[in-house]
Amino acid sequence: MNEPAPPADLPVLRAESLSRTYGSGNTAVHALRDVDLEIRSGEFIVLLGASGSGKSTLLNILGGLDRPTGGELWFRGQRLSDASDDELTTYRREHVGFVFQFYNLIPSLTVRENVGLVTDIARDPMPVDEAVDRVALTPRRDHFPSQLSGGEQQRVAIARAIVKRPQLLLCDEPTGALDYQTGKLVLETIAHINTELGTTAIVITHNAAIAGMADRVVRLADGRVAGVEVPERRLTPAQLSW
Repeated sequence: MNEPAPPADLPVLRAESLSRTYGSGNTAVHALRDVDLEIRSGEFIVLLGASGSGKSTLLNILGGLDRPTGGELWFRGQRLSDASDDELTTYRREHVGFVFQFYNLIPSLTVRENVGLVTDIARDPMPVDEAVDRVALTPRRDHFPSQLSGGEQQRVAIARAIVKRPQLLLCDEPTGALDYQTGKLVLETIAHINTELGTTAIVITHNAAIAGMADRVVRLADGRVAGVEVPERRLTPAQLSW
């Protein structure tokens, strides 16, 4: 018998007292401490904080790349905090797209080929050319990474993340290696994916100006949630300045 679908108003992610400690004893590092967080479908969330505040640790746990050492984590009612390795692999494959600061493209493959790699493991991928077009790279689809700018390579990484139609797009400092104008183009691409496809986007940054794009801003400090802010209005990347 098929299990009933989760209620439509269920948070896409819910964390309760989420903690992560590396090591033990006097050398233990408490990367996360009792984090409570709910994320709704279609939200654009910015995780803001200084280096070492726990942003990447939290993102990795939300994306199933790491496990908490305490607390609970649910994805649409599915408990992830005690999921098996196979269950986490399925979760990442079917529901999560990752974008990192460094693009991790295969140099010997074209734009289309880099994006198309992911379709082999996706359950219901979009056409590769559609994903490439959504990041405005159709004229460059047959180029190799060495023939692209940094911003174009990051947009390839975004296309690779969205081609499998993930419910979550998790971005760790996606503009960290880019200049001001190029960073804005990448942010415009992420905002477009969020609004046009309804993909829940969570973006890590230490740049407070980017918080203006968010539906909610979650500030982290010393592994804890230091505050949650709701901007009066959501800015476009073109309206940001830093």
